[in-house]
Amino acid sequence: MNITQATGARKPRRSPGGLAATVLFMRRTLNHMRNNGFGFAMEAVLSPIVMLLIFAFLFGGAIAGSVTEYIQYLLPGILVLTVVPMTVYSGTTLCTDIAKGVYHRFRTMPFWQPAAIWGSVAADSLRYLAAMLVVLAVGFTLGFRPDGGVAGTIAAALYVLFFAFGASWVFALIGNVAKQPETVSGTSMMIVYPLLFASNVLVDTSTMPGWLRTAVDFNPISIAIQLTRELLHGTAGASALTSGIGAGLLLIAVFAPLTVYVYLRKQLR
Repeated sequence: MNITQATGARKPRRSPGGLAATVLFMRRTLNHMRNNGFGFAMEAVLSPIVMLLIFAFLFGGAIAGSVTEYIQYLLPGILVLTVVPMTVYSGTTLCTDIAKGVYHRFRTMPFWQPAAIWGSVAADSLRYLAAMLVVLAVGFTLGFRPDGGVAGTIAAALYVLFFAFGASWVFALIGNVAKQPETVSGTSMMIVYPLLFASNVLVDTSTMPGWLRTAVDFNPISIAIQLTRELLHGTAGASALTSGIGAGLLLIAVFAPLTVYVYLRKQLR
């Protein structure tokens, strides 16, 4: 019999590793989604349907002559237009927890501290996936037919998830800096919507003046939409792949370390 058994003392628990802690925080975020089923349905189901129908029927006849023709161009852009605003939620959730003092409690626990952010941001991908499936289902109903087939559709969906993951870090950083969740929402939407609508989501940039076309083509949202469009239609070239994947990697490389740094610095105060 060893000393622990003789004294009846419990063995100290090992602190969870980085991966285990990240998975734990992913489960925490998913539980929050489950407890807010109405909000999830509104954001990931109803809003994408309404947005797609409005743009398809409002502009379809004027731009392409029919909804069926226009949906071939529109739907890839709507996938990005639907998902990117949802990434703001990563920042508001983080800011809410910090404002309530939840993360002050986390810092006293023996686990890899960045897992609190990585897990939350990663779990949000489920909402993005749900919204994309809704958009694709409605798009197919309206006559969307991707020339890239099943493989192209899967590749496009994976890319949109990847780009959204990168964009989430931008708003996670804002969530660390802002004092109130309302500030995160207001500030983030001022960034998101000008970028979304000053892009190629609704119309081809070839119809724009030269100076405007250059600005729109360098918009990271336009870059993401262009690659999504080419993947769906089976025309993705090396240039689109390089710029599209590079845009997502750049967001992650810049904002993920910066977000974690600000978060850890905030905890030390």
